[in-house]
Amino acid sequence: MADIHPLSLADRPLINDFLTRHPPFISELTFTNLFIWRHSRPVLWTVLDNTLLFLVKTADSGNRFILLGPPAGNISLPEVFTRFGKQLAGAIRLPEDTAAPLSKASYTVVEDRDNADYVYRKSDLAELAGRRYAKKRNKIKQCEQHYTCQYEPLTAANLAECRKMQRFWCDARECGHDPGLCNENMAIDEIFAHFQAFDNLIGGAIRVEGIIQAYALGEWLNADTAVCHFEKAMPAIPGLGQLMNQWFARYGLQKFEFINREQDLGIPGLRQAKESYYPHHLVNKYTLFLAEPFMQKPARTGRCASED
Repeated sequence: MADIHPLSLADRPLINDFLTRHPPFISELTFTNLFIWRHSRPVLWTVLDNTLLFLVKTADSGNRFILLGPPAGNISLPEVFTRFGKQLAGAIRLPEDTAAPLSKASYTVVEDRDNADYVYRKSDLAELAGRRYAKKRNKIKQCEQHYTCQYEPLTAANLAECRKMQRFWCDARECGHDPGLCNENMAIDEIFAHFQAFDNLIGGAIRVEGIIQAYALGEWLNADTAVCHFEKAMPAIPGLGQLMNQWFARYGLQKFEFINREQDLGIPGLRQAKESYYPHHLVNKYTLFLAEPFMQKPARTGRCASED
């Protein structure tokens, strides 16, 4: 078996080369996403027969792994299972076209609805046309009537202002008391820290009365789809979140046909919010068990950047 490596910044050219030649459809498989969440979800990688594989460790004390996402290359999953043997406990985040043949081959495959990606037509988010988006348009109209709002690309010139806004947002939401928000805040701090080095990132921000009060960050996922990693708006300004969503689709991601806005994690309020924008489709994902049920290694909460 090939060597297994922890993901590091130095791996970016190799990882991006594989993902460019084998474009992903699930939101997890960008180097940016895997790298910035490494503190709470450590990722490893290996190459077998010119095929890139991502791995995470199981929660038990044994030296076992879980495959994260489909292989980026031509090796089949049954061949991966054979090569790893008992070291591989199963696989997570498998898209439907990868999981369906395995289910037919009598592998134990279970749908993971909480991690299904929401994919929207860019034109729907940018235009908000029709009766079903009337409430969104009304909130945006109220925001623009009460405040002077201006969109601008996220660049080196306004990066520090966006980071400052994120600290204010995190303080307002008390991130330090919520492990999920704490992990997210650390990931956002990482993406800001490497924004200029990660030249594939696309960002946008909104100034309200001259001060940045909202931002969004995304990148290329595949030929016709962008993935939106983060979108934040200060909660004290009604309608600003809806405006950020619309303007980022209109001005930041205008060259794409679809926008993948990631999963809802089974959080009721988040699911309702994502469904309220009427996705074009979901990228359904599945978990495969090779033996007994497994758990991922628990996330490390660490310390929020806003507490420094």
